[in-house]
Amino acid sequence: MRLLLISDTHLPVRAKDMPAPVWDAVDAADVVIHAGDWVSVDLLDALEARAKRVVGVFGNNDGAALRARLPEVAKVELGGVRFAVVHETGAAAGRERRCAAAHPDADVLVFGHSHIPWDTTAPGGLRLLNPGSPTDRRRQPTFTWMTAEASDGGLAAVELHHLGPGERARPGR
Repeated sequence: MRLLLISDTHLPVRAKDMPAPVWDAVDAADVVIHAGDWVSVDLLDALEARAKRVVGVFGNNDGAALRARLPEVAKVELGGVRFAVVHETGAAAGRERRCAAAHPDADVLVFGHSHIPWDTTAPGGLRLLNPGSPTDRRRQPTFTWMTAEASDGGLAAVELHHLGPGERARPGR
């Protein structure tokens, strides 16, 4: 099962649209996981119309319309892998311990908020993934998102994708 992990898209505030390579990844994915801060319900509608399946949560910048349609925490099993999706996990210090305690029934936790890519594994085995942002890199050198494959209870081929600042403007729809 091919997965696309995105977060912190902040559309249309930080960009008018997602970069074309991200839309290409939407088309290739079996499931799109979005870890919050959509900002506009228009992106949720566009992803639901285009993607095979969308799993998402609301973030701290998401208003009432998104909060009415999305949970604060999503839990889903994909390819035998148990995922939890949240927007915020708190400070980086102690993150693995806190998240493992908060999500003992998950194999993978996908989160956002910081716009900083993250890939670590807690001592108990919980893998924590933050795809960064494909539209608002903040102090990061590139825009980012992740792809992965889930099958037979395992997560494989986790890849962080980068897009330079001048490359994001190409329309993707």
